Amino acid sequence: HLEEVNVNITIRPATPSDAAQIYAFITELAVYERAAHEVIASADDVARTLFAPQAPAKALMCLADGKAIGYAVYFYSYSTWLGKNGIYLEDLYITPEHRGIGAGRDLLRHLAQEAVAGGCGRLEWSVLDWNKPAIDFYRSIGALPMDEWVRYRLADEALRGFAEGRRAAA
Repeated sequence: HLEEVNVNITIRPATPSDAAQIYAFITELAVYERAAHEVIASADDVARTLFAPQAPAKALMCLADGKAIGYAVYFYSYSTWLGKNGIYLEDLYITPEHRGIGAGRDLLRHLAQEAVAGGCGRLEWSVLDWNKPAIDFYRSIGALPMDEWVRYRLADEALRGFAEGRRAAA
């Protein structure tokens, strides 16, 4: 690991010229999460959707001494119970060789500051249940698991079928 005192970490909003690097990081993250086969997006898809006018998601780049070492993708959510916006963190990734220097903490803190400045009531994300280093880190900053909630997803044929009024296969 690098010495934290010798590295200048900066965070900035991503721009369309970052799309290829973000895509490369997305692929690295998927490999780490044992889900590389699930990435069907291309770098062009990332550029077209993440940086489209009125795109719902935003991205941040994390740099060490000017070199991209990670990213975050997030979007605003809404809590009816709080009557406030929130931020949902879709991805947070730091390259393995740059972990342990505070870059992930800085990236997450940047998002927390954006949430507070925007009057948001919460910052939320999901983590794989086997990712102990991430879980330990999140607990160390005061984040709590929402064990009573189960995430559901409609995708692909199930999404299309439901949208068209077809019954799900048993």
